[in-house]
Amino acid sequence: MPEVAIVVSHRIRAREFRGEIPAADIEVLLRCGRVALATPLAAPGLPTGTRLLKAYATSAQGPRRVLYLLVVEPGDLFLLFYRSKNDEVGRNMSSQNPAFRRQLARHLGWLQQDITAGRVDLITTSQLR
Repeated sequence: MPEVAIVVSHRIRAREFRGEIPAADIEVLLRCGRVALATPLAAPGLPTGTRLLKAYATSAQGPRRVLYLLVVEPGDLFLLFYRSKNDEVGRNMSSQNPAFRRQLARHLGWLQQDITAGRVDLITTSQLR
């Protein structure tokens, strides 16, 4: 597996995983956290120089929808969502879904606050070795 690194905000981690990220889910995040495998997603109001990337994954708990924020230069990935495909956001990750738009704005705010405060973790493929 090529080297992948994903930045995870503490508040987003608490919301999406209810605490620490289980090892099995770290593997899922790293497996689907590759730009070449993801689908670009349009959304208004994104920070300049960023893109949303939607990925599909299978976990022990079933199918997942994962959303990353890609900072194009230097290519950093930030986790925004890790949802079941049956969740109101995971079912329809698009700007047409009001629940998605609301939660995306909230998660982008949390991400910015946590980056500013230094409350982020980095998960990498080297953690799997």
